[in-house]
Amino acid sequence: MATLPDPVWPVLVLALVSAGDALLCVRPAAFIAQCFRDVNFPERWWWVMPWIKAAAAAGLVAGIWIPYLGLVTAVCLVVYFVLALMFHVRARDFGRNFFVNATGMFLLCLFVLWFSFLR
Repeated sequence: MATLPDPVWPVLVLALVSAGDALLCVRPAAFIAQCFRDVNFPERWWWVMPWIKAAAAAGLVAGIWIPYLGLVTAVCLVVYFVLALMFHVRARDFGRNFFVNATGMFLLCLFVLWFSFLR
């Protein structure tokens, strides 16, 4: 297990994706708002999502220089998307958001965790 990412590029890609996702959640894009509704995520909590996703992006970038921070952030992102998948299953939402968005992000986060920190 590495305390700093090696290679760094997958971590930067995931940070860029997370930052973009955070921007899309500031005033949720239509497909994100629909996803939140489909899994019954309360609208009063939508404001938290851009902050969580921006913090993930910042943690990944800072983790390039701060030992363990990138690793912890990558683990937290994997847990986040496991929970997202569970929300979709609980809501019986097995459409595009489940298979493309949540599963795709889960696999990307898992890949970055394995490829940059664990192998």
